[in-house]
Amino acid sequence: MRDPYQTLGVARGASHEDIKSAYRKLAKKFHPDLNPGKPDVERLFKEVSAAYDVIGDTDKRARFDKGEIDASGNEQRGGGGFWRRARSGASARTNANADPFAGSPFGAADDIFDEFIRQATTGAAGSRKRGAGPGPERGADVTYLLKLDFLEAAAGLKKRVTFPDGKPLDVTIPPGTEDGAKLRLKGQGRAGGAEAGDAYVDIQVAPHAHFERKSNDVHLDLPVTLGEAVTGAAITVPTIDGKVTLRVPENSNAGTTLRLKGKGIVDAKSGVRGDQYVRIRIALPDEPDRELERFLEKWKPKAYQPRKKAGLET
Repeated sequence: MRDPYQTLGVARGASHEDIKSAYRKLAKKFHPDLNPGKPDVERLFKEVSAAYDVIGDTDKRARFDKGEIDASGNEQRGGGGFWRRARSGASARTNANADPFAGSPFGAADDIFDEFIRQATTGAAGSRKRGAGPGPERGADVTYLLKLDFLEAAAGLKKRVTFPDGKPLDVTIPPGTEDGAKLRLKGQGRAGGAEAGDAYVDIQVAPHAHFERKSNDVHLDLPVTLGEAVTGAAITVPTIDGKVTLRVPENSNAGTTLRLKGKGIVDAKSGVRGDQYVRIRIALPDEPDRELERFLEKWKPKAYQPRKKAGLET
């Protein structure tokens, strides 16, 4: 892996706040949820996260600078990386023909060891005072849009979905789930150093061709013939659970509403089911019925003034 300082674009002497700021900018720029379908961007996001995992942690950064761990955070065999860099730097500051340890029994070597011990001690003391630095980041949350048809949402089901990163997951949809509901799946988001993020499933329920939901009740317009409305009839009616038989009373007007108790949608909190309401709608034949026309021409209704009764005629 690349040097984590280079990956985040910061100098080796950068402060922790500078490192954190650089990481946030790059993580936002390369976040997979903001760049769907771009594997190169997702790779860069992983590199940025891995780099911050090393130098964003006070203890790990100190160990990396000393050469005890590599850019991936793995232990280095033999260690001593810091000593080699420090000695090389000290030698470069002396005259090429001068003795780098002149002036005392150890000379500049004392300074090197003092710096080595100072950094090790400061790192340990800082950890005891401040804890282990910022610690690993929590994994990112992910969001998925799940489309359901009306009956699926009403009855509830278990559905397998595939998240944007290709991860499949079985999601349990509770009975009575409404359009716009949001389901939270704890720990099913992106992996992180401390813990995984959460997955959120936004539910979108498609409207039904015949059923309409109002709270936990279901409403249905039911076409009936003129004869069924006048003489009454037993009619097969669809519900969200299947077909049932409904008795249409004699002389049922258009707009008459009948109730099927307990045939609505389950309330997610109380577990109580709503009802289904069936509104009568009188439908005449598509093709002209001459016999019906002749009958109505001769029919003389008694004091039959429906518009006046409805207040639409004075």
